[in-house]
Amino acid sequence: MNLTSLKEGDIVYISKITGKGSYRKRIMEMGFSPGTQVAVVRKAPLNDPVEYEVRGSRVALRNVDALGIEVEFIASKPDIFTDNRKLTLENRKASVPNANKSIVVALMGNPNSGKTTLYNALTGERDRVANYSGVTIDLSRKSFRYLEYNITIVDLSGIYSLNAVNESDCSIRKFLRDGQPDIIVNVVDAGNIERNLYLTTDLIDMDTRMVIALNMMDEFEQKNQILDIHKLGVLLGFPVVPIIAKDNQGIDALMQKIVAVYEDRDVEIRHIHINYGYPVESSIHKIQSEIKKHCSHELLRLYSSRFLSIKLIEKDIDTQHFLSTFSQSKEIIAEADIQIHILEKEFGIDSESVITSKKQGFIVGALRETLQKHPMLSGEERGKFADSILTHRFWGIPIFMFFLWLMFFVTFQLGKYPMDLIQSGVHVFSDFVAGMMSEGMLKDLLIDGVLSGVGGVLIFLPNILILYFFIALMEGSGYMSRAVFILDKSMHKIGLHGKSFIPLVMGFGCNVPAIMSTRILENKNERMITMLINPFISCNARLPVYLLFTAAFFPTSSATVLFLVYLLGVVLAILTAILLRKTVFKATEMPFVMELPPYRMPSVSSMSIYMWDKCKEYLKKIAGVILIASIIFWSLSYFPQHSSRVIKSQQEELMQKKSHRYRYCSKRKCYYN
Repeated sequence: MNLTSLKEGDIVYISKITGKGSYRKRIMEMGFSPGTQVAVVRKAPLNDPVEYEVRGSRVALRNVDALGIEVEFIASKPDIFTDNRKLTLENRKASVPNANKSIVVALMGNPNSGKTTLYNALTGERDRVANYSGVTIDLSRKSFRYLEYNITIVDLSGIYSLNAVNESDCSIRKFLRDGQPDIIVNVVDAGNIERNLYLTTDLIDMDTRMVIALNMMDEFEQKNQILDIHKLGVLLGFPVVPIIAKDNQGIDALMQKIVAVYEDRDVEIRHIHINYGYPVESSIHKIQSEIKKHCSHELLRLYSSRFLSIKLIEKDIDTQHFLSTFSQSKEIIAEADIQIHILEKEFGIDSESVITSKKQGFIVGALRETLQKHPMLSGEERGKFADSILTHRFWGIPIFMFFLWLMFFVTFQLGKYPMDLIQSGVHVFSDFVAGMMSEGMLKDLLIDGVLSGVGGVLIFLPNILILYFFIALMEGSGYMSRAVFILDKSMHKIGLHGKSFIPLVMGFGCNVPAIMSTRILENKNERMITMLINPFISCNARLPVYLLFTAAFFPTSSATVLFLVYLLGVVLAILTAILLRKTVFKATEMPFVMELPPYRMPSVSSMSIYMWDKCKEYLKKIAGVILIASIIFWSLSYFPQHSSRVIKSQQEELMQKKSHRYRYCSKRKCYYN
């Protein structure tokens, strides 16, 4: 509920101020801050504007400006101007249990900065984490109580900037515009702080309330570097909180800072503008003037005019499309084109590069005053030495193929021991159930239908766990990104981007999330090809069938045959991709740009969670589809029962007669055929 939905005589308190930039600042300067009591005095003849009493003053406010002021109802009575109408904070809490207690927090950051790990630490969830980009595709949302607040945490997919490069960037921009988060937690990898802060500059231009979570401080300290965190926060205009999300360190301090920023009582918050220099600042100011002249207050409540101006200079397509919905957008776009021409003539480069270089200059200047770097330590040297071997131009691909073969070999050879134990356990349990029950259809159903069918599939659970252990190890250690690096040339030859390898490898686990993860590909045609060939990659649902047939027909070389079966699927996927690229999907290719994260030892907890989640999915399939299918197949073999039982009883009777006749005649040494 906002102020526009009230009638004369209502008394409310303000629960939240939505909106950004100058709109929010102006509204709060007039006394409309969260927790403040507001009384509706009267409405104008056409119901707009409306006169309010706030903090002992009378203020007239238009309805379009009042839309961003969310309120909670206290009372409705005509004598609102009596002295006893004022409520203390304690009385307000007593009369309204959930007063002013809702905060929406959006987690934003670069890929591989630890956003999902922080999300899990804050919410207690167990979302998938990995040491490569493109893991978080859809946003995750979770609410919980902190102190007296209802906190909603939203984990957004990783982006490098707010420029609308692909669909993921556009969806995040749309969420920031429509979802209106109260606080943005910008997760920054302390080990790659210079590159991570580029997104921070976009958020500064957006003029939103923000807390910077400086993650992976343990790795930062191991690099023997020193950072003046307080001074960095002063230069950026936002508080910086050091955390180690994987160890839950600094989480409570981060939550306290979020609440303090939301309540506008954090002393480190100060609004700054990144100074782009005279020519650029002049262009920004002129475009801003056009936006303020032709756009409504509703637009300025959603976006900062400075942010829109900078994005127009950067030729951002999403911004142009958004402004085109307004009637006077032609004047704004025309002014932006004039300023772009002026800047490109002044600097001799495109306007996008002008803004980028200015932002990078701001970042370098801020870190020059706060960051002290020291010589490279042995850990970084070891990482470079490992890359020189694992990504070698000649040995990189053979090493990767060996790792794949080793994964299948260990899966089959090591997995056969727990498989035998589970199989023996199923047989012992079946014999126990058979001994406890009398003959009949129910016994046959349990023994031959349920236990035989489900148990026959359950024995492959160890193989699946071992397979996912290797996948989690490659993802968590950072080797998955190296695999993309060494295979990009091969992927390029079949018309795909190097990043297409990630969804294809994910297909070994499950084709559904693998197809969903194709959204990390910027080019639509490459994304479509990757989706269409993904079903050729054998997922874990096919593994029990492969194991059964390879063990039955190739008992001495099961691991090699299993590897060749998976390889055959890959070959078919490659041939299909080439065919689709040359016939249906012809388009220009996107440049290959991908982060190679540092090598990390994956935590036991993250690997265990990943393996357990996959184990649960497999067990759910056993308890669902496989159980029903086993019962159906048992029914088809069991019914109709009458004719088969008659034939069986006649055969048994005949055999008994022959046996008796043979014994009788044998005494007389007389034999019959």
